[in-house]
Amino acid sequence: MTKTTETVLEQYSSKDAVRRYAKATAGDGISYLLDQEYGNTYVNALRNYLAAPIGRGIRVLEYGCGAGMNLIQCLRILDRQRVPVEAAYGTDFSERLIDEASKEAGSLPPELARPVKFLVGRNECLIGDIAAGLHIERREMLNAFHLVIGVNTFRYCHRLRKGKECAKDLFDMLAPGGVSIMIDMNHNFPMFRTLLRDRLTKPPEERYLPTLKEYAAPFESVGFEILERRNFCWIPHSAGPALLAIFRTLTPILNLLVPTFAMRSLVIARKPA
Repeated sequence: MTKTTETVLEQYSSKDAVRRYAKATAGDGISYLLDQEYGNTYVNALRNYLAAPIGRGIRVLEYGCGAGMNLIQCLRILDRQRVPVEAAYGTDFSERLIDEASKEAGSLPPELARPVKFLVGRNECLIGDIAAGLHIERREMLNAFHLVIGVNTFRYCHRLRKGKECAKDLFDMLAPGGVSIMIDMNHNFPMFRTLLRDRLTKPPEERYLPTLKEYAAPFESVGFEILERRNFCWIPHSAGPALLAIFRTLTPILNLLVPTFAMRSLVIARKPA
């Protein structure tokens, strides 16, 4: 395990990480984003880009899932949209966050909780870690998913110089015509609170943010077709009710005037059918 990995594991196993990545304590901003901006992105991608037959239902994977709030909200949204789900897996390399995610899944109605499973897994070796967690052969993970999602996690692959390895596992796990959605911090946005703090406490390689082109590059290099590559979202995850209301009002203006400075980078890619 590298020093960077050890530092990140310590960070994401703390009480503060549980507080920030569990829905009950994460804040109004993330609740709105999961249900609206991120949620709408998932639904639109399934409607417009998914080219793989879903059979009995879609199979979803979220890598770097933290305490599970994004995947769990995604399942609620898919249920509202009447999209059947056969399986939904979440992985994170923090065992503590996976434990919290498994507890959070208990808040779902039984029919939504049934297909959900959270597993310890590293982004740079997802297939092997998921197969080991499920006690199945590695080959059973190939072409297994319709949709894979990563939110605020792919930057760590870049920091470890493992972006291509992660993208290759995602490509191999997706069924032909399946879709990958990556959302992460935009290096052009100048006011991330964590980055301001990290400049005083961490070396450059532990706070590096890729450009939008760099986020997309590993996906392109392993054979994905890039469908969308853009910046979006002006609402901080930690926003309270007042800040959320302000930035919801400002969003159309900011999107028109300075779209490249939005808070998040989005890359939607598809495995060729």
